[in-house]
Amino acid sequence: MQTTISLDCMGGDHGPKVVVPAAVNALKKYPDLDLILVGDEIAINFQIDKQSEVDSNRFTILHTTEVVGMDEPPAQVLRNKKNSSMRVAINLVRDKAAHACVSAGNTGALMATARYVLHTLAGIDRPAINTILPALSGHTHMLDLGANVDCKAENLFQFAVMGSVLASAVDDISAPRVGLLNVGQEAIKGNDQVKEANLLLEKSSLNYIGYVEGDDIYCGDVDVIACDGFVGNVSLKTSEGVARLISHLARQSFTKNLYTKLVAFLAQPVLKELKETIDPRHYNGASLLGLKGIVIKSHGGADAYSFESAIKMAKIESEKAVPELIDKQLEIFLT
Repeated sequence: MQTTISLDCMGGDHGPKVVVPAAVNALKKYPDLDLILVGDEIAINFQIDKQSEVDSNRFTILHTTEVVGMDEPPAQVLRNKKNSSMRVAINLVRDKAAHACVSAGNTGALMATARYVLHTLAGIDRPAINTILPALSGHTHMLDLGANVDCKAENLFQFAVMGSVLASAVDDISAPRVGLLNVGQEAIKGNDQVKEANLLLEKSSLNYIGYVEGDDIYCGDVDVIACDGFVGNVSLKTSEGVARLISHLARQSFTKNLYTKLVAFLAQPVLKELKETIDPRHYNGASLLGLKGIVIKSHGGADAYSFESAIKMAKIESEKAVPELIDKQLEIFLT
């Protein structure tokens, strides 16, 4: 069965210069994929003309006249940008013309527009942003990463349910291990919301392993980590900063003198493998979970390789029918 994905070609820092090459590469890689390129037709065609071996039978261009700025307030976008590439791409999911949408645009505007157009699943108060992070063994799903800075215990419980369903579908895990991010593993640790969420999770049929701490995120002993958006976003940005620091220090150490440069040369195969393993471009594509449709948020500064990863995530979630799976599980867990 063909999967159709709509792409917001004007979103992000680079727009069509990144989205179009990513789209062409994805079409070459996945024969069962069709794409709808949404945005300024002239700008899109200009980038298409630069590509080689383009299968024009498997994509269409839908012209729009408006672009959502990366710093535009969500409320303003909802009122004034009804013909934006972002809005139209999401409309296609609502109208069943596309199975999923991918955008690198303004996160707040994307979440607000997706929630307004697609609506939330029954039993979900707030959608959450989920991403995949590398771990010592495999990877870890973590949510929320910024959509909800203040959460009730019920919200954290819903995040855990949605993350568990996604991990089960995407990673083929029958019972994903679910943890609740906290400042310690002892029962007395944490604020009231976390403690209440812990009680809800303990009573559920999820494979709940209890509290996890920040250093557990990358250990590989948990498949899904639930937290509020404030904590999740700070954790993610801190990790990105540490990664940049380590990269800088390693580069500095390997270029100190002739001896360290020789060591760096000999270590190139290992360093290359390490770089590929932790390359954030592999994990680009955050899922907006809890909606009646699939929307994937790409990093605003993504390159073509990175944006292609987001397309891949949208394709997998479409094939697995993730919103429908979440809806079914919610009926079980929330009744």
